[in-house]
Amino acid sequence: MMDHAASRQDFPIAMSMRFHKLIRMSATLVLSAVLPGAVHAATGGEPANVAQVDVAACLSAAAADDMDKAGPACADVIDNEKTAKPDLVKALVARGALLARHDQIDRAIADDSRALLLDPTLADVFNARGELWLKKDDKPKAVQDFGAALRIDPNHEKAKANHKAMARELERIGAQMAVAGKPSFNCAGARRPVEKAICANRELADLDREVYAANARVLREARSDGEAKQLRRAQDDFIARRNAAFGRPGYDLKKAMQDRLQKLNGVDGY
Repeated sequence: MMDHAASRQDFPIAMSMRFHKLIRMSATLVLSAVLPGAVHAATGGEPANVAQVDVAACLSAAAADDMDKAGPACADVIDNEKTAKPDLVKALVARGALLARHDQIDRAIADDSRALLLDPTLADVFNARGELWLKKDDKPKAVQDFGAALRIDPNHEKAKANHKAMARELERIGAQMAVAGKPSFNCAGARRPVEKAICANRELADLDREVYAANARVLREARSDGEAKQLRRAQDDFIARRNAAFGRPGYDLKKAMQDRLQKLNGVDGY
């Protein structure tokens, strides 16, 4: 009697378990009909294959310089978290080059920088970003990128040319800084009041040096000995008038030096 009673008590439990199993099977069948890939997840199998992101539309639009098409096409690739790394790098480089051609410098630098974080072996991209830094007049960053390109590819022609040009530019800037605030003569030997005034003022010292350099240039370019003689006399006259007039009421040394520099540079047809 006890066994039969126990069997009657277990019967509702068994029926309930079969009922829940039927529900799970029905749910799986519905998912497989509506979302074929979902059945794998529902049954613990391998996830369905995800469709690959197509980078071709982005690359072709960028190569054709079509901003209208490249914008959304490249964004679809770049903003998709499922994009494979190689395709993401290609899209970033292509869009960066397109943005650079349209003078959107900051956005181009951002794309190049992201591409280099993903793949720091791209010499072309380092060189391209260096050229963008130059457009922003950031010479230290430009030199750094050109150098990085050459470390990756010592024979990179554009990077070599850019790095060499920057080296000359930095040398020129260094030379200018070395003589900044120094006149054409030695201040230790300055005796005249006008010379002491020039030595005491950086702007006047720079003007004096520029006048001296401009005069040396026009002498080198003189077409005859007679012309060179006239040019030397004109400079001597300027110095004599400057020395004699300095300190007198109404005399403006800075203006006199600026006028002389303009004449030497041909602004007044000298």
